[in-house]
Amino acid sequence: MALEDYSKAYKMGKREYQARMLQGVQPTLQVLNDILPPKGSYSEIPLGLVQIPMNQIVGTVTAGRSNSFAANFMPILKEESEFARKWAALSTIHVEEGIRDPIKAYEYMNKFYVEEGNKRVSVLKFFDAVSVPGNVTRILPKRTDERENRLYYEFVDFYDLSQINYLWFSKEGSFAKLQKAVGKGPKEVWTEDEKLSFSSLYSRFSLEFEAKGGSKLSITAGDAFLAFITIYEYKTIASMTTSEMNTMIAKSWEEFELLQEDKEVDLKMDPAKEKKEKVPLLGRLLGTAPTKLKIAFIYEKTPSSSAWTYAHELGRLHLEQTFPDEVSTMYFENTTAEQAEERISDAIRAGCNLIFTTTPAFVQASVKAAIANRDVRILNCSLNTSHRYIRTYYARMHEAKFLMGAIAGAMAENNRLAYIEDYPIFGSIANINAFALGAKMINPRALVYLEWSSKKDLNPMDNLRLTGATCISGKDMIIPEESSRSFGIYRFDDNGNICSLAMPLWHWGKFYEQLIRTIMNGTWKYDDASTTKAINYWWGMSAGVIDVVCSKNLPIGTKRLVELLKKTISTGEFNPFSGVLYSQNGVVQEDPNRSLSPEEIVTMDWLAENVIGDIPKPAQLQEKAKPVVRQQGVEKEEG
Repeated sequence: MALEDYSKAYKMGKREYQARMLQGVQPTLQVLNDILPPKGSYSEIPLGLVQIPMNQIVGTVTAGRSNSFAANFMPILKEESEFARKWAALSTIHVEEGIRDPIKAYEYMNKFYVEEGNKRVSVLKFFDAVSVPGNVTRILPKRTDERENRLYYEFVDFYDLSQINYLWFSKEGSFAKLQKAVGKGPKEVWTEDEKLSFSSLYSRFSLEFEAKGGSKLSITAGDAFLAFITIYEYKTIASMTTSEMNTMIAKSWEEFELLQEDKEVDLKMDPAKEKKEKVPLLGRLLGTAPTKLKIAFIYEKTPSSSAWTYAHELGRLHLEQTFPDEVSTMYFENTTAEQAEERISDAIRAGCNLIFTTTPAFVQASVKAAIANRDVRILNCSLNTSHRYIRTYYARMHEAKFLMGAIAGAMAENNRLAYIEDYPIFGSIANINAFALGAKMINPRALVYLEWSSKKDLNPMDNLRLTGATCISGKDMIIPEESSRSFGIYRFDDNGNICSLAMPLWHWGKFYEQLIRTIMNGTWKYDDASTTKAINYWWGMSAGVIDVVCSKNLPIGTKRLVELLKKTISTGEFNPFSGVLYSQNGVVQEDPNRSLSPEEIVTMDWLAENVIGDIPKPAQLQEKAKPVVRQQGVEKEEG
């Protein structure tokens, strides 16, 4: 019987050997000594007795045993050889009592190379064993700036906390994200129970992922698992039955496919104008043709207490006025991130088939609801969010902020300007820098003092008074419950009264109107069919969704300048982020004829050279900022 097993293993080895020969790649085992960096450029660290994942054992330490096995560790020596008899004897031992003696191996870049026990590994791989005990020594290379080296050191840090070596990621930062996703602090060590629970859950997931074709995707099972627990939360998944988990894996497959994209987000810079075949409104959206489209808006706060919510509420009312016979709307206010999923469900039960969730804090709830309700379209107001089951939308406010900076630069009396920002998230950094560049274009000596309203134990106005800034950029617009005029660009007159100069405008009504028209003209479904990426609508002045309103207190010459700049930005003749650009740390772009790409603007994580201030870390922010920063933060929590 054991010799029959060897015969089968031998045939598997020969097939692998011949297939790799035809592909022009090494047909036998990798040899660690052939790939190690020069002596002195690495250190050896004993790890002790380790449970080694079989699929991560890829070779042998020396060349002596390499030619006895094909690259899949199956034997390739003749069936009548002494090697074959020893292999067969080990096979018998494994079947009758199990192979218990640990092997000896080296780990290098999270791959394992056998020093003693090659035949044991071969037998165990033949019988599809999951792991083997081994005394392991880690080969730790010196730190470099190479991506693979950085990713490996992230793994090493994670391994020190968890002792988990059986999953891998293809993207940097993922090990720290996993540590956080399972509810552990950045430096918190895992307990034995936590390791066992995680191993069981990950095994269930990875088996189903591979069974559904995960090995055909260019991502790891770890990549998919992290995306999965990010959507559904680790504790929720841990309580799922195997059947429930398998169902959710199947429903989430497009999310896994999206992870393969180098650029996961397809930025739609302007509303599509092309017309498709005429079909009733909901026929475009859902394949049916009822007379009205019912839309829900999910708000984090109330329109009377939040300028952001108020702007979206004006957009909702604009929709009802623009499409009185085709659209009806409803809204839910004062919604926390924890309540968002329930509010979305309420909207679906009320018959809504298009839902706008108006803050990045609702991304996770939006994705979960979209996966569970494939006939409902859900859009989240956020930027650079890569999810295939929802679409996201935002506006290019940095275009207006550039104009606001130009106004402030022209009106400042002492070259000192102030800028108050809420959250350090995607988009807000571009707004700050556009403001600073606009100010510098008009006044080369202009300095922008940056304060964050979301930082702990901070009153930004107290700090700004110390700077002596004469022009201030505050919140974008006024809200009904406040009578303060400290919004937009303003300054204080000689009596200490606020003098308004200009304000940026989010025209969400025009945004929502044009988005509905993409459904009417068929572009919505066309976009789905024409891209494999997540779709993010990022419209600006050219679409009429962003504007600047000038005060009567602004000189006529400055108003004319604003109109000229507005026209050149709207037509695409001028990009605020064009030419040579300097950050606080040096040159960002040195080509005078180039403009930053949309992706570079969205993901901007540097501040312009004339900005005085910094980008706060998540730990420096108030509790209220955490849900938004967790989803959209430029600075990530340290792992």
